[in-house]
Amino acid sequence: MDTKKSHIPRKADYFGHNTEKKPITASSAGYTKHSRHEKSGAVSGDSHIAHSDKKKSGADSSVTSSGHDTKTKSTTSKQNTEKTTTTITTAAASSTALRARRSRIVQNYLVVWLDANIDEKKEHFQKSLVELRKIVVTLDLFTDVDQCIEYLKRIDGQKIFLITSGSLGKKTVPLIHDVAQLDTIFVFCINKDLHKVWAKEWSKVKGVHGTIKSICKRLIKATRLCDHDAIPMSFVPKQIVAEGAAGPDQKNLDQLPATYMYSVIFKDIILEINDDDKKSMKPLVNFCQQQKVSETELKEFKHKYRDRSAVWWYTKPMFLYGMLNRALRTLDMEGMTKLGFFIRSLHRQLEQLHRQQSANFQTALTVYRGQGMSKEDFQNLFNSKGGLLSFNNFLSTSKKQKVATSFVQDALERNPHIVGVMFIMTIDPSKISTSITPFAMIDEHSALPQEQEILFTMHTVFRIDEITQTPSNSRLWEVQLTITDESDPQLSTLTNRIKEEVSGERWYRMGKLMLKVGHFDQAEELYDELLKGASDDSDRAFIHHQLGGIKDSQGKYPEAAKFYEKSLNVYEQILSPNDPKLATMYNDIGLLYHNMGEYSKALEFYEKANKIYVISLPPAHPDLATSYSNIGQVYNNMGEYSKALEYLEKSLKINEISLP
Repeated sequence: MDTKKSHIPRKADYFGHNTEKKPITASSAGYTKHSRHEKSGAVSGDSHIAHSDKKKSGADSSVTSSGHDTKTKSTTSKQNTEKTTTTITTAAASSTALRARRSRIVQNYLVVWLDANIDEKKEHFQKSLVELRKIVVTLDLFTDVDQCIEYLKRIDGQKIFLITSGSLGKKTVPLIHDVAQLDTIFVFCINKDLHKVWAKEWSKVKGVHGTIKSICKRLIKATRLCDHDAIPMSFVPKQIVAEGAAGPDQKNLDQLPATYMYSVIFKDIILEINDDDKKSMKPLVNFCQQQKVSETELKEFKHKYRDRSAVWWYTKPMFLYGMLNRALRTLDMEGMTKLGFFIRSLHRQLEQLHRQQSANFQTALTVYRGQGMSKEDFQNLFNSKGGLLSFNNFLSTSKKQKVATSFVQDALERNPHIVGVMFIMTIDPSKISTSITPFAMIDEHSALPQEQEILFTMHTVFRIDEITQTPSNSRLWEVQLTITDESDPQLSTLTNRIKEEVSGERWYRMGKLMLKVGHFDQAEELYDELLKGASDDSDRAFIHHQLGGIKDSQGKYPEAAKFYEKSLNVYEQILSPNDPKLATMYNDIGLLYHNMGEYSKALEFYEKANKIYVISLPPAHPDLATSYSNIGQVYNNMGEYSKALEYLEKSLKINEISLP
């Protein structure tokens, strides 16, 4: 019999232990130089680099339906006068530094520069860095091949663009070409003819370049395509949609993709908060400064934010677009909370523009979006025919199919292992609510006007009608979609069920959902953020208890004990001695000590919980049965079998009455 943990009370929600752990990689910023005098750290075994045969194409581009939209949003602000700094990584700190940098990436991609002759003191090199940092935030420098390979192997969740000298590139490319996250390689050498022959043998190598400006020109297009194909999606098969909306069975909801539920709840939270933009600006600026975002761009954003619309800032080539899209893709809770006011403003502006443009939306229209998808994501899409597709980000489309075609063609040319998808979307304004799913033509409001671009709010949902392979290209598929929202009775029922299941106050709802689906790392990040803004002892005690439960679930028992103790110290002061909330807390602390093998302490807290349950609960309540079972099991572990039998029999009697 397993030791059971009863539910912990919270602000309208409960901590649920789920053994499925799905950490999402974090991000980094700045750039770091790695000296060739460092010794390479141990190579991580979870990202194998295979020696490649020549003429190999790129590895499967598994940008997991995440991140960005169709516009060219590369960071091209003026930074010529801006200074940059370099961090030197020592050999002893190598592995730690690699992990730390990954936790600060704020875009979907980073640039790695490998060259034995890197010298950041030289003026021409500083100018090259300035040009590159107009496009990317994260720029890592290496002079040693082994250090570079170790770093490439450790990156997960971001695309890598590699700049390499000709001599080191010829040696290194065969060793790294099949690294999945390595998107594109640029060879940088004055003597271009010396390296053109071998460079043509590798599909990821996009030319030999004699100037950094030539590389930057190609890099802008590459980052644009990376962002475009990385828009986060959720696929919900037809059967799951029907079952989820059919009845109260919890199992039906558990089959829903976690990302779909996140998108529903996050949008709900953002739109119900009404914080002042000016008040919210300072935390965002401070956060961006910590991420090494350009001071020039930050200054412009801070001082001129009210002079422009949210759509204009969203479409401007600067840090904001990439940071927003990456935060939504990776569930970066710190980024999501800091950017919440901007997301809300962008949604509100789309509402306003839609009302102003209502005369243009009297009848159904068709819009297009072309992109590349990994084979895995396309298979998920294909398996969901008749079900739902949610774009969990702001969605850029065009009324002109040729614009969408250019994107999908570029994607197919870039990577022979991806699937090209042309989304053909039917939009009937009469079947959706403009407050839930606003969309608008934004050319007149964009910092980069496109051809008849229509922008949809985040979490726009479509029915997947037809999926057909094009006769002219076996790698290109057309997907017919029809927009829908909560005006659809089935979708409305499903959405309401999600909201009812994940009830609570604002960000606490998101925390509850993360715990429900077993995303403990993300939940910890969120509660850390909530703790910074907690207004009273009760809120702090609640958050400390949540953090204790997370550490408990991660098997970090000493850390869990510290958080539980902080929480309990407050709750014992503010709750009555027989409050059932105290009982559940005692029970959880007892379980913690039980797992640690400290049976006498476990028994102490189990008995405290049991005393309250006996007073406050009906004699046949399931929680009372759990309490007796826990005491019986700890006695069993202590070798006191007669007492163990006594309490286990009490538990059995209650279960025989209360269980169906």
